[in-house]
Amino acid sequence: MSHTNTLTDTLTNTLIGTAVGETPADLLIRNVRLVNVLSGEIHPAHIAVKDGCVIGFEEYEARTVVDARHRYCVPGLIDGHIHIESTLLSPARFARIAAQHGTAAVICDPHEIANVMGTAGLEYMLAASEHLPLSVFMMMPSCVPATHMESSGAVLTHEHVHDFLTRYPQRILGLAEVMNYPGVLFRNPEVLAKLNAAQGRVIDGHAPLLHGKDLNAYIIAGPASDHESSTVEEAREKLRKGMHLMVREGSQEHNLLDLLQTVNEFNSHRASFVCDDRLVNDLVNHGHMDDILRKAMATGLAPMRAVQMATINTARYFGLHRRGALAPGYRADMVLLDDLQSFTIADCYLAGRRVEECDFSSSVHFSENTMRVANLDKDALRVPAQAGKLRVIGIMPGQIITEHQLLEPALREGEAVADAGRDLAKLAVFERHNARGNVGLGFVTGLGLRAGALAGTVAHDSHNLIVGGMDDEDMLTAAREVVRIGGGLAVAHAGKVLASLPLPIAGLMSDAPVEEVLAGLQSINAALATLGYKLGSPFAALSFLALPVIPSLKLTDMGLVDVQRFAMVGLWAE
Repeated sequence: MSHTNTLTDTLTNTLIGTAVGETPADLLIRNVRLVNVLSGEIHPAHIAVKDGCVIGFEEYEARTVVDARHRYCVPGLIDGHIHIESTLLSPARFARIAAQHGTAAVICDPHEIANVMGTAGLEYMLAASEHLPLSVFMMMPSCVPATHMESSGAVLTHEHVHDFLTRYPQRILGLAEVMNYPGVLFRNPEVLAKLNAAQGRVIDGHAPLLHGKDLNAYIIAGPASDHESSTVEEAREKLRKGMHLMVREGSQEHNLLDLLQTVNEFNSHRASFVCDDRLVNDLVNHGHMDDILRKAMATGLAPMRAVQMATINTARYFGLHRRGALAPGYRADMVLLDDLQSFTIADCYLAGRRVEECDFSSSVHFSENTMRVANLDKDALRVPAQAGKLRVIGIMPGQIITEHQLLEPALREGEAVADAGRDLAKLAVFERHNARGNVGLGFVTGLGLRAGALAGTVAHDSHNLIVGGMDDEDMLTAAREVVRIGGGLAVAHAGKVLASLPLPIAGLMSDAPVEEVLAGLQSINAALATLGYKLGSPFAALSFLALPVIPSLKLTDMGLVDVQRFAMVGLWAE
């Protein structure tokens, strides 16, 4: 018998002994109204806990007894798809704030840091989250880089997929969102090799607007979920064809209201709530999965169904053994609520311990400077005038999908320039991983700037240095400040830096206290407000303008990408 089996047998014997009443439990929470996601009912219970595990619902002798006074009790919440990097917080800082909002586990896709640092980034995320009270599971990034039309800081092959899935079978659950759906349809050998390396494991999808025969082929290749649906029709087709529907509500992606129209009592077990990307200000001010549940129930979704979509449904899809519910043998992740409909949290427990008493500290530190940028000069931003109209990215509020617009250029001294009167800003993406000097140039409407510029290294998915503005000098000032602080966000006007936020962990995250990061982001947003910026999450909006796997028009360091054609296109259209 192995040492592991001996430990398991000892633990099981202890739990059995407590369950039959031979030894006292560690904790008994009396008088709860249990939202039982397994039986689909709310019933009275006492919840006994031993060694982080639920023992039963009966009266037990316990070392610690808590009277819940008939509060509701729901299982700890699970986010089935999140990029922790997008919170701007290190894993430990994120875990603390998320746990306070009832989150017990997340399944994260670390492809943001992987696109910057490759395997070293993955190892950092694994180490930095390994011993946290909140369980951080991962999916192996499938698209590093996301496409051939951008410069990333690393390349992950199918050999890397096989290696990490083999070495971390309990931490890495499967293959993360397969964004390169054209690669699947065209049967790209490397894409198929990655899918093959993950056979038998969970494979997440990412297929915005894919339908019909192409969707059939994509599903046959292995992806079993999708979080990119933006319409009722799209979500319904994916449900009909067997995909697990991830209903997304993030800082920039607001799909909940539309997609809940497809969920009913017969298919809700095939749906889960996810946030995908959630900024620190939204985490602190509104919450995490608890905020999504409040919004869902406010639309009329039955509370039981809403809780199931944030717990047991997600656990079952990912094969999380004895997670996502409260029953004998399940991990004792619990949220006590003063009110179910408004999801008013009274207290949270992780493995039977109050969150307020848990240790979220991490001994893993990050010291590398990942900023290597060339060509930061005014000539790099020049757009010589040509015949025809400009291809312009049109921001759609509340969506990461963009419009492909054709507009007359604003010309000055033989160059196309920004035009504040039409809300037409210049956009630039500088390669920042290997100082190659690549600069992609374009224009965007919908930023709402009257003057100045904003720059950042949070630019999905390759996270090059993206800059938007109404003045070239301000764009350079903001960009140079981001380089100076080792990656992060900056706002400039009249040749001066108005505000900046360092994100020294790969230009994506900070290990500073949550309050400090939040204050930095608030100063950024306040500076932008003085320049006329109106979008709710300014840098979230900017960051997705470089994502060449989401329709319709995006900008990378290599130039404009027509995502629907999956090809580079010129800035000028005749």
